[in-house]
Amino acid sequence: MQLHRGDVVDGALTILDQYGLADLTMRRLAGSLRVQPGALYWHFPNKQALLGAVADRILAPMEQPVTASDWPDALSELAHRLRNCLLTYRDGAELVSATYASRLTTSKGRERIAGAVIRAGVPREQAELAAYTLLYYVLGHTVDEQSRMQMDSAGALPTPEPTEGPDPTARFDFGLQLFTAGIRHQLGAEIR
Repeated sequence: MQLHRGDVVDGALTILDQYGLADLTMRRLAGSLRVQPGALYWHFPNKQALLGAVADRILAPMEQPVTASDWPDALSELAHRLRNCLLTYRDGAELVSATYASRLTTSKGRERIAGAVIRAGVPREQAELAAYTLLYYVLGHTVDEQSRMQMDSAGALPTPEPTEGPDPTARFDFGLQLFTAGIRHQLGAEIR
């Protein structure tokens, strides 16, 4: 059997889902693919490059067309899509966050968010800053959400605080509303 780059990424995603990011090692991946660890380095020069490719695969749905017609709904659609991408895989948010920090993944998702803000009439420089801000909000919220889900499944989660509310999606949406209102307030009449 010839090993392809996509096979390596598929195997890494399987391990990520079963064991989590901490246990996604080149040795474990090679064992699951029934190859020697050195065979993986034919496709990826190091683990960091592999993680970047895994993050790109996780974020692939960000490239699908946006159905919303106005910029606030487009931002919300993209933010929810990003959150869903991250929640699809165990430790998905942590992995993507780490690869964004080290610039090992593409920035297509962030660029899509910036494009939605630019269409609202926001100058490119400010739209880029807004896109980074929304990206970091989604990553942070989802890392926390995934951590809490894992703690809960292990029985290690204390009773929720009354201010947290029962629904992470409702908390997420509230943050998106604040974000959109902040863009409107900051830029006032300049935006459509």
